[in-house]
Amino acid sequence: MRRFNASQPGFDAAFAAFLVEPRGRPADVDESVAAVIEAVRARGLEAVLAFTRQFDGVDLDAQSLRVSADEIAEGVAACPDDVRAALAFAAARIRAFHERLMPADGTFTDAAGVELGWRWTPIDAAGVYVPGGRAAYPSTVLMNAVPARVAGVGRIAMVTPPGRLEPAVLAAAAQAGVTEIWRVGGAQAIAALAFGAGPIAAVDKIVGPGNAFVTAAKRRVYGTVGIDSLAGPSEIVVVADAVNDPAWIAADLLSQAEHDPDAQSILITDDAGFADAVAGAITAQLTTLATAADAGAAWRDHGAIIVAPLDLAPALVDRIAPEHVEFAVEDPSALAARVRHAGAMFLGRYAPEAIGDYVAGTNHVLPTSRAARFSSGLSTIDFLKRASIVRCDAAAFAALAGATEILATAEGLPAHARSVAIRRNRG
Repeated sequence: MRRFNASQPGFDAAFAAFLVEPRGRPADVDESVAAVIEAVRARGLEAVLAFTRQFDGVDLDAQSLRVSADEIAEGVAACPDDVRAALAFAAARIRAFHERLMPADGTFTDAAGVELGWRWTPIDAAGVYVPGGRAAYPSTVLMNAVPARVAGVGRIAMVTPPGRLEPAVLAAAAQAGVTEIWRVGGAQAIAALAFGAGPIAAVDKIVGPGNAFVTAAKRRVYGTVGIDSLAGPSEIVVVADAVNDPAWIAADLLSQAEHDPDAQSILITDDAGFADAVAGAITAQLTTLATAADAGAAWRDHGAIIVAPLDLAPALVDRIAPEHVEFAVEDPSALAARVRHAGAMFLGRYAPEAIGDYVAGTNHVLPTSRAARFSSGLSTIDFLKRASIVRCDAAAFAALAGATEILATAEGLPAHARSVAIRRNRG
């Protein structure tokens, strides 16, 4: 863990160097991923099954690759009642929030008499990647599939690494209306969704987080399909004053550190004594945390405490452009209003980021690695396309034709100019 004091000389340079330190970027991933993608593109299902055998140690065929309706039903039945109820509660809140984000079609007629407008339509098919390995993530299913359903996507294909399918994951899929689930993970799953592989039909967009291999594969197939983002390790910044319970803030910082040894948790506070208390609480909580190996490594290698006046916090947050930021202060709205770059903001002492991960209703698929400077979290809009509409009658055409012809001629595009001139010169 690094300790910074914003009032000390050299802070800016030291903090800038800290922000660009690499986290979780294996140098050899891209080359191996490229080979997997090309093999799946060329050989389809044969390659997918071969890589599944090689990487996961599982033998599958075209039939066993798909999770059957009976298996989904059995998983739902095996899911504890309280978990199913919590999933239904979360899904309803996610659905309600994302319904409010649905954009409306519109038209207007401008002063020249030209009718201009826009129309939103959903993509036809989306692929949802649900990680396996470290843990089961039913919340990932909801956060990716529910907005797609709200947007009107007709087909949602879920892929997840082979192995035991957790009942909670299957219950979340059922809750989100996902009936197409495939036992395939890694780069080969991304390639199958992008190009199609046997019974797995290609999709239009791939969403959902994964490891470095999945992220590299999404980067490779972008352009053939759309993607949501290139997910990196989790991040949280907590801006807190000394009025808080140090144990609460410590728990919030660890809530992201436990995701991955490369996750990053940063505390910004104006009180050095409180900073010490939070650091001590983190040490104490790690002694009993089941995920202490990952959380401890993340805090040790990538964590930071910054002692600075709270008035400087918004500017520091913007430099970090974090996935999540909490404002556990007396007037959180005042500070949050000055922040321009963050994936999600949590305001007040009773708004821990964990609520956003599950049931607040907002999405937990968020930009990482400073991508909040130019992108947003996943939403219904990611599953929609906007088409522009232009309608001209003869009078409206006449108002626009002269300038169009001049600009087309200036750009050396005579056919463009002719398509206007031929109408102006009719009869």
